Amino acid sequence: MSNESSARHYTAAFPGKYIQGAGAIRALPELMHRLGNNGMILASPTANKTILPSYLNDTTLKQFQVEEFGGECSRKETDRLLEITRTKNIGVVAGMGGGKTLDTAKIVADKAGIPVIIIPTIASTDAPCSGCAVVYSEEGVFESVYYQRMNPQVVLADTRILASAPVRFLVSGMGDALATWFEARSCERTCSQNECGGFSTMAGLGIAKLCYETLLEYGAAAKQANEQQIITPALNRIIETNILLSGIGFESSGLAAAHSIHNGLTALEETHAFYHGEKVAFGVLAGLHLTGALPSEMDTVYAFCENIGLPTTFGALGIRDTSRHRLMEAARKACAPGEGMHHEAGVITDQAVLDAMIAADAMGHSRAQ
Repeated sequence: MSNESSARHYTAAFPGKYIQGAGAIRALPELMHRLGNNGMILASPTANKTILPSYLNDTTLKQFQVEEFGGECSRKETDRLLEITRTKNIGVVAGMGGGKTLDTAKIVADKAGIPVIIIPTIASTDAPCSGCAVVYSEEGVFESVYYQRMNPQVVLADTRILASAPVRFLVSGMGDALATWFEARSCERTCSQNECGGFSTMAGLGIAKLCYETLLEYGAAAKQANEQQIITPALNRIIETNILLSGIGFESSGLAAAHSIHNGLTALEETHAFYHGEKVAFGVLAGLHLTGALPSEMDTVYAFCENIGLPTTFGALGIRDTSRHRLMEAARKACAPGEGMHHEAGVITDQAVLDAMIAADAMGHSRAQ
């Protein structure tokens, strides 16, 4: 093997264009016409019935094929929509809704070989900017990650729409974003590859750290603004953090314990009622115990979760049966081959992950007393 072929390659991934602001969605028709013919809008049920009619008139909407998302980013749903893109000769797809709607739009566009525009209606995950999507079973259990050839061509983040969404979504997005720096740090320490198949650039690590710092500084104020459905500088910063900084940060720097523990928790049926970022936040706490984080760092992260309302115990995730035999199901799934868990230092075992989850829950209970 030559020195060039074995050399480390540093990689980063970004969306083609990111647009954030009140009324940003009104640019959608022009952007779709610019990127392709016969556009299709894949909208979540709420977006289809409430948001689209409020922002785009009937004449505009009639220019596009509008399809309502079936509810799960599964192979069955992507196959259904892919058939429509082929029979209708669709030239560009726009996904509008939450994370699963957007992931489905990205997969369909990638398989069809056409551009995709992403319009998040909630700032609940970092999915909008990424070039990967999570595939679930029809029952909502994590199955795999689907990697697209390119990141979305455009991401439109309309702050007026996002400010009007329920607060729990924004808080969940902060839980997802909370993992970005800790997982990036783990991947850097162990020289693990990122989601782009390379190693983190300085830009990727810098953005991941900025993500964490912005959460601590503006998270509580952004939640208050969202509760009042108003747009403030703090809310603008956290929307950008949840969607753009976390999206670039996780993809360009890598995943580790927090998201693997999320994936493991999906094996417990009662957690299906909770959002991605809520489970990821608990994964961050368990990951801190797993990796032996400093007590001062643990205190900061627990306090942040408590302040904005992220889960710190099993009970807060609806898990009542906490027998070790049952929790081991989640630990085993979190440690499955190919999981980001193996980007942590040392040999990580199922038992070590189980112990870390129990420790995270115990500290959460202790602090609540």
